[in-house]
Amino acid sequence: MADPRQGPPVPPKHNINTNGLTAQFEDLLRTRRLNDLADRSQSQLRKDSPEPLCRASFASRPSPQQTSRPPTDQPNALPAYSSLRNHPKIATPPQDPASLRFCSQLRALSVRPTKYENPGLLDEALAVIPLDHIYGEAEDESSLLQAEAASMGGNAKPKWGHQDCVVRALLRIFLFLRLQPPCSYCGMPTVKRGFTPPSADEVARGANKVELYQCSDVNCGSYERFPRYGDVWALLQTRKGRAGEWTDCFTMLCRAMAVRARYVWNSEDLCWTEVYSEYHKRWIHVDACEEAWDNPRMYAEGWGRKLGYCIAFSVDGATDVTRRYIRNASTHGADRNRAPEEVILWIMNDIRRTRRENTSKEDRKRLFIEDEREEKELRGYVIQALAASVGKLLPGQINAAGQEPKHSNHQTGAEIWQQAQAHNPSFDQNRDRFPREGP
Repeated sequence: MADPRQGPPVPPKHNINTNGLTAQFEDLLRTRRLNDLADRSQSQLRKDSPEPLCRASFASRPSPQQTSRPPTDQPNALPAYSSLRNHPKIATPPQDPASLRFCSQLRALSVRPTKYENPGLLDEALAVIPLDHIYGEAEDESSLLQAEAASMGGNAKPKWGHQDCVVRALLRIFLFLRLQPPCSYCGMPTVKRGFTPPSADEVARGANKVELYQCSDVNCGSYERFPRYGDVWALLQTRKGRAGEWTDCFTMLCRAMAVRARYVWNSEDLCWTEVYSEYHKRWIHVDACEEAWDNPRMYAEGWGRKLGYCIAFSVDGATDVTRRYIRNASTHGADRNRAPEEVILWIMNDIRRTRRENTSKEDRKRLFIEDEREEKELRGYVIQALAASVGKLLPGQINAAGQEPKHSNHQTGAEIWQQAQAHNPSFDQNRDRFPREGP
């Protein structure tokens, strides 16, 4: 029985952790701010983009105990996430008509490398190239590079591996592009006069159009047909083609020699090849029409061309490699307005998934590792470009990116035309002009 003299019972004292309450309150405010910013980001993206995002970012997903809150109009609020350039892209399927058209175009181009895998075609290709000469030159160059590395001492390694030397030897003996076919009667240069329908035999060999040329000699004036064959074997037989046909041919020859290769399509009507170097574990730029090796900045910084999209297609999928060829998008980049970047990412992933669905688990793992390594390489080019831009702003700093090999100037069609006409006695430089030039 309680003693009445002790008075009413005193409630027990609880230890209140003020620091813990402060931390919980700060977490609550931080979570609310993140939700507000995420809601504002989503509303801004829906306003700027014609198609909705398929899913929100992780910051926009509220916890089960929280509900979404309307954005606040605080004057000192932080900028929305949409204003940040480094937020990760979420692959989004195409929805608008322009994106769907571009997706169809890239899907059609992704089928192109599959024709390189025809065993009969590859055997026929090996029969028309001097394998002994190619492998002999490759062996000599590989031995020379190994000797140079040994003379440097230490852990120096050769600049290129033996497989790289094989491709370099193939590049040196490859047939070069001719802008227009010479006259088959007198050997003089020809002038393009337009197009003519292909014959039945030309259609059967894959020609979808035929260019018509006329001899530049007034005493001859004969016409020359120039079928644009889509069949690589027909090109090896006729030895007539342009950059697209010759790139196809060279890529197919690389595959015939057991070298991994892919066809690079450019939205500005350029094309070239990339071969995979097992020695360096990276893709190497090769342009068979220009005899260019590992010089990806040639088009933008050498020729002054502005490039928009550079997509590499192989039997294993597709990759957007524009960052390898455009280091400064503000200076050398063309508009990329055919589809949003999220859609481009979705198309690349979809083509890869289609091409690799029948491969083994080990091959898919190997290709995934290569994709991650290449993505790291492409990001490194962006970082190098930013560092070079900052270095130019600092006085007395040397731009490390300036140590790239010098880019050869591209010879225009007018210059080649004038050189060819120099052998024509009736040619007048002030009177006669290249067909593509204005009056």
